[in-house]
Amino acid sequence: MAVLLEEIVQSVEIWLKLIKKPQPYVDPNLDPVLLVPGIAGSILQAVDDNGRGERIWVRIIGADYKFRTKLWSRFDPSTGQTVSLDPKTHIVVPEERYGLHAIDVLDPEMIIGRESVSYFHDMIVEMTKWGFQEGKTLFGFGYDFRQSNRFQETLERFAARLESVYTASGGKKINIISHSMGGLLVKCFMSLHSDIFEKYVQNWIAIAAPFQGAPGYIASTLLNGMSFVEGWEQNFFISKWSMHQLLIECPSIYELMACPDFQWEHKPALEIWREKNDKDGNSNIVLDSYSPEESISVFKEALYNNTVNYDGLDIPLPFNLKILQWACETQKILSRAKVPPQVKFYNIFGMNLETPHTVCYGSVEEPVTDLEQLKFIKAQYICIDGDGTVPVESAMADGLTAEARIGVPGEHRGILCEPHVFRILKHWLKADPDPYYNPLNDYVILPAAFEMERHKEKGLEVTSLKEEWEIISGDEDNIAINNNEKPLVSSISVSDQSALMEARATVTVHPQSEGKRHVELNAISVSATV
Repeated sequence: MAVLLEEIVQSVEIWLKLIKKPQPYVDPNLDPVLLVPGIAGSILQAVDDNGRGERIWVRIIGADYKFRTKLWSRFDPSTGQTVSLDPKTHIVVPEERYGLHAIDVLDPEMIIGRESVSYFHDMIVEMTKWGFQEGKTLFGFGYDFRQSNRFQETLERFAARLESVYTASGGKKINIISHSMGGLLVKCFMSLHSDIFEKYVQNWIAIAAPFQGAPGYIASTLLNGMSFVEGWEQNFFISKWSMHQLLIECPSIYELMACPDFQWEHKPALEIWREKNDKDGNSNIVLDSYSPEESISVFKEALYNNTVNYDGLDIPLPFNLKILQWACETQKILSRAKVPPQVKFYNIFGMNLETPHTVCYGSVEEPVTDLEQLKFIKAQYICIDGDGTVPVESAMADGLTAEARIGVPGEHRGILCEPHVFRILKHWLKADPDPYYNPLNDYVILPAAFEMERHKEKGLEVTSLKEEWEIISGDEDNIAINNNEKPLVSSISVSDQSALMEARATVTVHPQSEGKRHVELNAISVSATV
């Protein structure tokens, strides 16, 4: 019995050692990566005069109240800064985990529905598996996303972060991965401080960047606000109205408006069904259409009397022409940006989703009678191809010299979790490059199955083989596959009479959705045994 107990104890000890948390794999040869999020992609803390801080973005408990009292702001045209209405509060971004904490899970305390407030979390987990190490080769840069993408304090912090990452990694140049509006921040910095950018950066990979704006999304945001989360979580989060009042005073939002000088293939518009009287006094329902430049007059009239009550005072928050002027200068700075000679630029953009481009209010049955009512009318959209937020047309038009531009089927934030994107990044970052990946055609070839069998029969050696692959293509011609298309079957036969050998193979290609194909190879060879 004692022997059996000893064996049980030994077995448990072995088991405990087996389940001990393994040490993460670290590849010392990797170059450092700096992750830069987009709008609303950084944790923000409100810190009072005594140094006490609390997270106000993102949070669930008391979210709307804290948002209104701590984050509502006014734009100061003399400094270009958006300043909180609460004079005793200043907004800071936490720096724990070398900047990664602020851009990982935006509400770390949330358990149910956590995926709705995750930002770079999946990418951080994935890159850690590749051998990246926090503080050595993996870093983050969170920032106050209310501010302009050329706000001096943000750019100074970004320059300091580049230097610190360069130093921490032992003098290795940096790979920047930006998402969404983070791409505009990086482009502004590159335009204004190209010498610093070239000194510290070797590659910049922009993902889902609205280089020419996000016309439909921003037009409706300026009139109706936006929701950061979807589904049941909205009931516990910040209301669209509260978000609306903040964004009206945010330069970053105005900098995402449609670039007026860009030659759109599909020109965005703001459309409004209105009731008008002709010269004879007869009432007619007409559809008025406004270009991005003409839409300014609509925003001005619709928001002319917009106010918020803060601490008992009614504060006017109309469409801010001073911010618009500031944003126009930012767009000029962005248009002058060039990639330094020693830096390589890559562009990944989302596609295959209906993306708002033209915004329409009212209908023939219910025309708009007062533009100030637009704030309370649900917008309808005319959509084009994109990631649900940024049109392909805008994301591709970076105006830079690019090593590659690759479209990936995916949603604007969800693209940061896409396995296809991970595979592309892994190749560009030289993190154990995948031998099955062909960057020239942007093909990802995933071996799915392999079976081989040999046997002898009546003086013959027979070998049968079955192999399968999943192929994902970023080529637009390959993406447009009809799901009802029949499988393509091809056969080949090869023989060598002198060696008494013959082989036959059949390849079947099964079309799937979103640029995917399933390929099956069935082959058999027969040779005479000596």
